[in-house]
Amino acid sequence: MKLVRYFPVAVDSIAANKMRASLTMLGIIIGVAAVLTILGVGRGASANILDEVASQGTTRLTISPSTESEGEGAGASVQTLTMGDVRALSDAAFHPDVIEVVPQYGGSIQLVAGSNNKQTRVTGTTADYAQVHRLEMAEGRFLTEDEIAQMSNVIVIGTAVATDLFERTQVVGESVRIDGEPFTVVGVLKESGNAGFGSNDDSGFIPIGVAHGRIFNVPRYRGEYIVTSVSANAVSEERVEAAERQIEQTLRLRHGLGADDDSDFTISTQASLLDTIGTVTNTLTLLLSSIAAISLVVGGIGIMNIMLVSVTERTNEIGLRKALGAHTSDVLLQFLIESLVLTLLGGLIGIAISYGLALLVQRIPNFPIDLLIGVDALILAVGVSAGCGLIFGLYPAMRATRLDPIEALRYE
Repeated sequence: MKLVRYFPVAVDSIAANKMRASLTMLGIIIGVAAVLTILGVGRGASANILDEVASQGTTRLTISPSTESEGEGAGASVQTLTMGDVRALSDAAFHPDVIEVVPQYGGSIQLVAGSNNKQTRVTGTTADYAQVHRLEMAEGRFLTEDEIAQMSNVIVIGTAVATDLFERTQVVGESVRIDGEPFTVVGVLKESGNAGFGSNDDSGFIPIGVAHGRIFNVPRYRGEYIVTSVSANAVSEERVEAAERQIEQTLRLRHGLGADDDSDFTISTQASLLDTIGTVTNTLTLLLSSIAAISLVVGGIGIMNIMLVSVTERTNEIGLRKALGAHTSDVLLQFLIESLVLTLLGGLIGIAISYGLALLVQRIPNFPIDLLIGVDALILAVGVSAGCGLIFGLYPAMRATRLDPIEALRYE
């Protein structure tokens, strides 16, 4: 009942000094809005990245080679993952949980079309690459088994490559040159929207044999062409771990590794990648939110400062209330509730601002991420606001309770 009784008193006191109260709440408003916005950006970015990774399939495994020194003190290193390993992993009798084993060998190379040229990443691979990596075509088709077997001069390109070379994306049947050799464009990938390193929009794909023998002049290891990586699918999400074990056993046997030897390759799964990305984004979000929370501390100090001023200004009022029989707890509650009202009101305004920013971002066309503000974040914001009110309002309230009523009545 006392809480309800002192609430309108606190509101009246704040309303009597609107400008001062507004400036006092500013630190809390900025702090809450900043923390919620950063949390929303972090969660939105994390969700966007995780969705993108998950869209590529949760059954995919990627095998990457390590390097091995060749010759004692030779100083040279070679990759040990080869086309022989790819053929071995494709044997269903020994790998019942592994399907669609796809080699890749890629590098940066210049594509030329007419007077235009573009430096881009070109990957030699097989027909199953599109299935394993879930590529979609905007025009034409991906590489076929016949083209792989015949080592045909054909290429599939991304939309950015097509636009830069031809200033359009309808380019199936056009020709591009690689090191003077003409390659016919048989397909254009659907725009993925991913920017930066590894984007399919800025890539090209050719038959693996052409990449090995004619374009990159790839070295051999133990008589077999090396590959930069191998992708494969497990037969189901439940059999990913079994597929990983089968791949590891085969490669360790083929590479002559003993029980105590480290593997000269690594196997990564989409699940492990999702866990890693989630951990990194959560850590970054927490770090940035902690920095933004400093403004809450500044706002809390402002609350304490104003409440101390308020206690000084209302010394006569406090003395009169105590002289009329108000208990120490009554005075304490009066100022604590006033501090709580200030911080909670500032918190609610901060929440409204962050939601307004989230709605604004949703209306921006092609904005890369959404601001995801969850219920837990709102509860945290309200809790932190209330905590600031209690912590930074406690000292001024206790100071008010210590005032002697006779001295307080004499105060001018």
